[in-house]
Amino acid sequence: MKVLFLEIETERDWAVASIGPAFLAAYLRAAGHEAAMVRVPLDMDAAGLIEAVRPFAPGLLAVSMTTRQWLRARTILSASRKELGIPVIAGGLHPTFAPEEVLGNGGFDFVCLGEGEQALLDLVVALESGADPGSIPNIWSRGGARPMLRPPFAPVDDLPFAARDLLEERYGVVHMMTQRGCPFPCTYCAAGQYNQLYGRNSLYGRRRSHENVLAELEAIRREGPLNYVIFLDDTFTIHPIWVEEFCQVYGPRLGVPFSLHARADTVTRDLLKQLADAGCRHIVYGVESGSERLRREVMQRPIRNEQMIDAFAWTREAGIMATANYMLGLPTETKEDLEQTFSLHEQLRPYDFGYFVFYPYPGTQLFHYCREHGLLPDDYLDRPANHRESILRLRDLSPADIGAAYDRFTALRERDVLMREGNVVSPDVRATVHETIHQSAALG
Repeated sequence: MKVLFLEIETERDWAVASIGPAFLAAYLRAAGHEAAMVRVPLDMDAAGLIEAVRPFAPGLLAVSMTTRQWLRARTILSASRKELGIPVIAGGLHPTFAPEEVLGNGGFDFVCLGEGEQALLDLVVALESGADPGSIPNIWSRGGARPMLRPPFAPVDDLPFAARDLLEERYGVVHMMTQRGCPFPCTYCAAGQYNQLYGRNSLYGRRRSHENVLAELEAIRREGPLNYVIFLDDTFTIHPIWVEEFCQVYGPRLGVPFSLHARADTVTRDLLKQLADAGCRHIVYGVESGSERLRREVMQRPIRNEQMIDAFAWTREAGIMATANYMLGLPTETKEDLEQTFSLHEQLRPYDFGYFVFYPYPGTQLFHYCREHGLLPDDYLDRPANHRESILRLRDLSPADIGAAYDRFTALRERDVLMREGNVVSPDVRATVHETIHQSAALG
C-alpha cells in the first residue's frame, strides 16, 4: 500500500517537515510499503489538496500534527474528504491527547495514540487485506472503543533510519533524535505526559547507542553534504555519562558542528567544555520565567536563578552560543513575575532569545488546571493555538499586560540584533529587523 503523509504548514510557508513521519515512512518502507509526503502550504485550499493528492493514488492519508496545526488540518481535510474518498489517520501530540476531538470531526477515520511505527504498519496491513482494524493496539477507529496500548518500541536502535527525503532538509543541515521520552514533569509540556499515557511500568524513556547515532549521520554524509546537525531531543544532556561518551566519539569521527537543547540543571562547566570540544556551537535553554515561585509551584521546574546564571556564563566561557526561551501569561503569573523575568534576562545575557505567550496544550497538566479553574474561554477549541496572544482569563494579568510584555521583549531583541551588527545600519534595515523579529519571535 502507498501511504501519503500530509505536512500541514501554519504561519510560514516552508520549514523542515515534522520528523515523526520520517520515522514512520522508513518503518513502512522496510516492510515493503510505499510512503511519500505532500506539503500543504498556506495558500493551498481543499481543491488544491485534492489536486496534489490524486497523482499519488494513496491507500491511506496520514497527518502528524500538534495543536497549532489542528484547526487548519480539520478544515482542509473535512472539505476534501468526500471527493478524495481515502481513509485518513491522525497521529502526534494533539491526536494522542485530544483523540475524541479529532475523531469527532468528519475528516478523520483513525487516531494513533502514542508511538506509531508498529501500529501504523498493522493498520496498513489490515486495510490492504480487508481485515477489521478495530482491534489494533494504539489505533482508535471512529465509532470504536479506545484501544489498548502496546509497549513502547524497544530497543530504539532497531528502528530504521529516518526517511530523509520526507524532510527536505537543505544546505547540509540535518535534524536528529537520539532519544524518545523525557523524564521531567514540566506541567506545560506534553512530552512528559507520555510517561503517564503508558504507565509507570513502561520504559518510555529510551536512548539510542552512540554507534547507531553516528552510523545514521555517516550514512547521511555518504549521500550528500553534512554541514550542521540540530539535535531535537527535548533535553540532550539528561544522561551525563552518555553525553560525555558521545563527545569522546563524535568529535574525532564526525567533527561536524551541532546544536542541542538543554536544561540549566543538567550541565556543568566541564560538560560544556567537552561539548564545545566535540563541536557544539549552540545550546537552547528553557528559562521560561525569572520567577522561581512560578517555575517551582506552577511549572514543576525547580531550577534556581543562580543555576541559570551559572549555566549561561559557563556556556559563553566554553565558546558556545546560548539562546534563552521565555514564556509569558502563565496561570497565576503577576506583573512582578514578569519583571523578574526581564531582570533575569539581563543577568543571563543570552546571545539570542525567544518569547512565547503561554497556550495550554491538551494533555498537559496546565491544560487541565486551566479547564478546572475556569481560565479557558468557552470557544477555546475553535481558537488558533498561537504564541502571540493569550486565550486565558487570568486574574492578575490582562491581555494588555501580556501584550506590553511581548512588545517589550520584541524591543529588547531588536536592540540585541542591532548591537551585534554594530548598530550601524540604515533606517530601512532597522525597519526590516523590526518586522522580521516581530514576525518570527514566537514561531519557534
